[in-house]
Amino acid sequence: MTDRPPPMGGRADDPARAAPTAPDTPPFAVAMTIEASGWPLESALEALVARAVLAAASVADLPARPGSEVSILFTDDAAVRVLNRDYRGKDAPTNVLSFPLDVDDDGIAGPLIGDIILARETLERESVDLGLSFDAHLAHLIVHGLLHLFGYDHLDDDEAAEMESLEIAVLARLGIANPYATDPVPPICSRQEP
Repeated sequence: MTDRPPPMGGRADDPARAAPTAPDTPPFAVAMTIEASGWPLESALEALVARAVLAAASVADLPARPGSEVSILFTDDAAVRVLNRDYRGKDAPTNVLSFPLDVDDDGIAGPLIGDIILARETLERESVDLGLSFDAHLAHLIVHGLLHLFGYDHLDDDEAAEMESLEIAVLARLGIANPYATDPVPPICSRQEP
C-alpha cells in the first residue's frame, strides 16, 4: 500500500481546479530564487523552468488552485547539505529536494504548492558522470521535484515505475532522451514531507 494520494485532480468540472491556461502559460506561478553563483543566467533558467513546467502539466495531472505557486531555489551543495541533514537526517548534499506544502484531501494543490531546491555542484557532477548536458539534467530534476510536489513518489517499485514513466514522457516532450535508459541509472532523490 502506498501513502501517495489517489490520482490527482478530482473531477474536471471541479471549481477548485485551476482554470485552463493558454498553451504557453504554466498552470501555476513559479517563483525562482538564485542564491548561489555559477547557475546559468536568470533568463535562461526562467525559460528552462517554463518549458519543464509546461511539459509536466501537459503530460501529468498537476491540479492546482487558481493563483497557486511553486518556488524553486537554485543554490549550492553547502545549503542543500544543511537541508538534507536537518530534514532527512542525511549529512550530504543531494541533487534536488522537494517540500510539498498545500494539498487538500481531493489532491488539489495550492495556493502554496511547495518548494524545489537544487544543488548546482551536484547537478554539474552528475551531468558529467552521466554524459548528459547540464540543461537536460536540470530539466529532469525540475520535473522530478515537481512530480513530488503533486504526490508522485518512488518508495516502492510500482510508484517508481509510474513516476519514471511520467518523467520519461515529459522529457520526451522536451526533446530529452530517457535518462533511465543510461547505465548507471541517475540517482533519485527522496521526497520530504512537511
